Amino acid sequence: MAAPSSFERATLPHMEAAYNLAFWLMRNRADAEDVVQDAYIRAFRAHASLKGADIRPWLLAIVRNVAYRALARRGRNSNVVSFGEAFPGRGGEGAGELNVAADTPSAETLLIGAGDRTLVMAALAQLPAAFREIVVLREMEGLAYREIADVTGIPIGTVMSRLSRARADLKIILTRLIEKDESNAL
Repeated sequence: MAAPSSFERATLPHMEAAYNLAFWLMRNRADAEDVVQDAYIRAFRAHASLKGADIRPWLLAIVRNVAYRALARRGRNSNVVSFGEAFPGRGGEGAGELNVAADTPSAETLLIGAGDRTLVMAALAQLPAAFREIVVLREMEGLAYREIADVTGIPIGTVMSRLSRARADLKIILTRLIEKDESNAL
């Protein structure tokens, strides 16, 4: 087995982040996989020209550009999101309180946590792509404002205002979804 190349060592740790961004832009698992594959090919070709920059924002910018090109080419602005595919392999992370006696989450806690995640994912899916990408990059991928500005090619002030607007819109959407969910439960 050959030793990993410098490209592989630098980019493979960021594949999950690349897929996450692609998924939330494309809103389809297969399309997101295609975008990541195309982005990694483009990144491989351009890797030698990267000089001292942090590779994660550079790679995510390529993923973003490939995704937007694919959306423009296909003329798709929205489709259905499968929440089960949104975070494959993450199971019950952050599901809620732990059962102290068993030191594992209870079935009730897992069910409530899954419901909360589903509501948040449903709300996120309703945001426009420009806001959704900022939330994904900041809240899910943990990028700093400067890194998000580098990825998206917009000024840092715009990043901050879009994030603020996205959070406000998420709050409104979540409130609406929770009210609807509670009225359906009665």
